[in-house]
Amino acid sequence: MGNPLLAPEPLAARFGLRFLDEVDGRLRQRQTPLAIAWNTRFERVQPVRHFPSYRGQRNFSGYWWSSTMRDLVGFESWLERDQVMMLDFAPEVTAFSSQPFWLTWPEGGKTRRHAPDYFARLSDGTGVVIDVRADDQIEPKDAAAFAATEAACETVGWAYRRVGAVDPVLAANVRWLSDYKQPYCLNPDHDGPLRKAFAQAAPLLETVRSVGDPMAVLPSVFHLMWLQVLQADLARAPLSGSMFLAVGDGA
Repeated sequence: MGNPLLAPEPLAARFGLRFLDEVDGRLRQRQTPLAIAWNTRFERVQPVRHFPSYRGQRNFSGYWWSSTMRDLVGFESWLERDQVMMLDFAPEVTAFSSQPFWLTWPEGGKTRRHAPDYFARLSDGTGVVIDVRADDQIEPKDAAAFAATEAACETVGWAYRRVGAVDPVLAANVRWLSDYKQPYCLNPDHDGPLRKAFAQAAPLLETVRSVGDPMAVLPSVFHLMWLQVLQADLARAPLSGSMFLAVGDGA
């Protein structure tokens, strides 16, 4: 991961950014060199592209309600939807935005541009630029844009990730837990007893029964799992009553 406090390298001057900036309550497009705008809070900006939905559309766009952002975050495919979900689930991600800016750079006498899919801010201050594309769907022009974006990120201390499909078992489990991300799913009376019951790894359903009626307690369990207060190996097998849970190290 890059150090967010590093000063931009001279190479950053060849890259430019176009993004939406709010001035006096109104959005305006701002165009500036990356070397100048690199410390903008891009995890909070408005998207530079829209997320259209129309009959006959080949991709599936929409909005994910993020418990991290307390707002809607756009996606342009199911692949992106799963990645947005994982950003929302990751405890180290403190904020993130979709389509945060157009990155521009000179190439062959022309100006090329690319809008990364997401910008995330981690708890240690690191900025992360993310492109979402399946491994078997990367055309040569896409690979060139991703390489240029990674080079631009390196000049200003951002991390860069090109991600594809989320593991299907992990995605299914996190999708289930996301239905319980709202704070009202947690009964405060269950919080302490559940942390105590799962202080050591124990089977989910059997342990929940020791706390109370599963129908009443399980929503609290799933909310604490979404917060990763209670943790399990979610990539190993589908969520079940026999899955072992334990209080996470940071809880």
